[in-house]
Amino acid sequence: MYLKLFILILLFASCQSSHDKSIQKPNIIFLIADDAGYGDIGCYGQEVFNTPNIDRMASEGMLFTAHYSGSTVCAPSRSSLMTGQHTGHTFIRGNKGVKPEGQYPLPDSIQILPELLKKAGYITGGFGKWGLGGPGTEGDPVNQGFDDWFGYNCQSLAHNYYPRYLWHNQDTVFLHGNDNKGTDQFSHDIIHQKALDFIENNKNKAFFLFLPYTIPHAEILVPDDSLFQKYLGKFDETPYVGVDDGPRYRKGPYSSQQFPRAAFAAMMERLDLSVADIMNKIDELGIGENTVFIFTSDNGPHLEGGADPDFFNSNGIYRGYKRDLYEGGIRVPFIVRWPNEIQSGIKTGHISAFWDILPTFCEIAGIDIPANTDGISFLPTLKQEGTQNKHAYLFWEFYEQGGKQAVRMGKWKGIRLNIMNHPDNPIELYNLAEDPEERIDISSKHPDIVKEIERIMSEAHSPSDVFTYRK
Repeated sequence: MYLKLFILILLFASCQSSHDKSIQKPNIIFLIADDAGYGDIGCYGQEVFNTPNIDRMASEGMLFTAHYSGSTVCAPSRSSLMTGQHTGHTFIRGNKGVKPEGQYPLPDSIQILPELLKKAGYITGGFGKWGLGGPGTEGDPVNQGFDDWFGYNCQSLAHNYYPRYLWHNQDTVFLHGNDNKGTDQFSHDIIHQKALDFIENNKNKAFFLFLPYTIPHAEILVPDDSLFQKYLGKFDETPYVGVDDGPRYRKGPYSSQQFPRAAFAAMMERLDLSVADIMNKIDELGIGENTVFIFTSDNGPHLEGGADPDFFNSNGIYRGYKRDLYEGGIRVPFIVRWPNEIQSGIKTGHISAFWDILPTFCEIAGIDIPANTDGISFLPTLKQEGTQNKHAYLFWEFYEQGGKQAVRMGKWKGIRLNIMNHPDNPIELYNLAEDPEERIDISSKHPDIVKEIERIMSEAHSPSDVFTYRK
């Protein structure tokens, strides 16, 4: 009798566990590579090095060919992601540092993505680089909805891969293996392991995992391991001379690198292996089918620290780099893997941007979309069902280099430069359907389109008391 009762209890518990798992909201993992270009991924055309695991992610999911970052540099791109607003509206619109550490903070009054998901019952974790508010400020990630944060708070200090310390929530974690120019503790590996631990620790809960990884941003530096050795001697190299001593060492300026091309290729392969670790972890835990896993980048490829995007064709066919509003500065790889929910091996040309992430995740989580978002959920595109609403236009502002604005309106792309000195500068116009490289300015042939883009540039911009155009 007791044996029968025990078996019945086990069966009930098993059914209940299965039922709970079936109704659990989807886990969400959002991985942003730092400055990886559109062409830095194999499935987007990279041929110098391989990214087989990111390519596998695309083959098992959906690849976007017309997805755009929030901005062309780090902080405003992340602000756009977190607030669901483009740079004409989002609060953080530039890389504005504050002392003693960190960047200008997001106000506590603005409700951002982790706060929304936390209210929906998600456990929220962030591992990597923040850049939206210094330690102890209202913009600190622990004050912006993250249950668990580990990594860099300040994006300037995140330039260096062997830092003196990282942050775990409000605690400083000293990396003594990096004392006295030591290189025993490579920050990406530490951060990545903490992220895997977060998945393990929360495998039975709905979680949002934000992974703003720091590679391959411009300290072109990796451990001297088999990945690095694999590429040594494969390329002609021009050594990069950086800052290797003195008061500024490991406080932002990049270290020297004798073999920058080999180091960059090794760094991208390291990133690819990290993606494999995450896919393998969620599949081994049996939660892969209920996990939305997204891979993207925060802007186009950089030209800093010895980087050579032209050699690697890092921006693909597109004109421009980081800090440009031409396609190469803002069009980024974007891959979504969600087994059993989206068809595998699909490419979509749906035009989308970082400010669409917030409404998409809200819809996935089953919560209301805030009224002040500029974004449109692309969940219908992911599931290939229902009606996919489309943007009338996408808009960007950039506050450095004299100020820039750009609008994409269907096949049309308009760009205005040097706004600070010449706010009425003529608008360059490109037909992306015929000229995706943005080589032929056809503004003189389409004055009506130019006039409409000029109207949008005025309409989409709201003034900021903090961020103004700079030379």
